[in-house]
Amino acid sequence: MNGRRGIVLLAHGSREVRWHEPIEAVARRITELQPATVVQCAYLELSAPDLPAAAHALAEAGVDSIDVVPLFLGMGKHLRDDLPGLIEWLRAAHPSITVTLRPAIGEAPEMIDVVARVALNR
Repeated sequence: MNGRRGIVLLAHGSREVRWHEPIEAVARRITELQPATVVQCAYLELSAPDLPAAAHALAEAGVDSIDVVPLFLGMGKHLRDDLPGLIEWLRAAHPSITVTLRPAIGEAPEMIDVVARVALNR
């Protein structure tokens, strides 16, 4: 394999088209910072692509690993109850690819700091 890394930015999803813009902006920024990393956005519901479709696209792009990054502020029902089964399904569907579920983005100390600074308007 070639050592290519894939990232899935996983968000809830919405029928509102503009709702997707910040998630897509994060994907573009990742590509700017690390052009060799292949990024896909995915959604748990109400939007496409879903997580299996995004992971399949990354597998087709030849990645060796996929980090699933939940763009949620905290651990809720979807992350606690729905996501572990999806991750296990991905691992079974793509056994040659390492699939890692990262913590919810809102749990990262850096994100807590950024949100606090935005709230303080700084």
